[in-house]
Amino acid sequence: MSDLSLDTRAGLPEPLRLLLADYPREGWQADPAFHGLVSFWLERHMAFRQIMAQMSRDTEAFLDKQRDARGFAQGIARYGGAFVNQLHGHHQIEDQHYFPILRTREPRIAHGFDLLDADHHALDGILDRFVGQANAAIQTADGRDAKSAAGVLHGGLADLERLIHRHLTDEEDLIVPVILRDGPGGLG
Repeated sequence: MSDLSLDTRAGLPEPLRLLLADYPREGWQADPAFHGLVSFWLERHMAFRQIMAQMSRDTEAFLDKQRDARGFAQGIARYGGAFVNQLHGHHQIEDQHYFPILRTREPRIAHGFDLLDADHHALDGILDRFVGQANAAIQTADGRDAKSAAGVLHGGLADLERLIHRHLTDEEDLIVPVILRDGPGGLG
């Protein structure tokens, strides 16, 4: 199998997409099993994407001098803290509860759960880097290094968004079809 690390893969390999053929994304919302756990879980993923987009917009506005230092620092602290804490909690629930159950429901894609677990470990380091970048931008927001630190944060956010998007999309493509097929029993 080719390199499936989070940083290099372009999506799930075909063997892990086998249920997606029967449960394509376009039909998820119309499926009777969509409302409840699946819609809640996808809303959480959308919230992570929205928080990252907000932090990127705020950083761009600060770099373009359309946002003051205090507002920028407060926003990054608030959104960044919520993002990291909620994402860690979300991943813990998946690793400890969802993935073991879903692995037994569809053993043909068990390797996919190993892949997602590896993503979570990779994201830990990436999130640590983001926290350092965010803290540096917050601490220097009203100083002479403000633009440099905010520029580093902006680049880090772009990388984080790319990796989180890849992970969330792959996770959805692997997990949602199983839940739509089997229902949420034991997961919620």
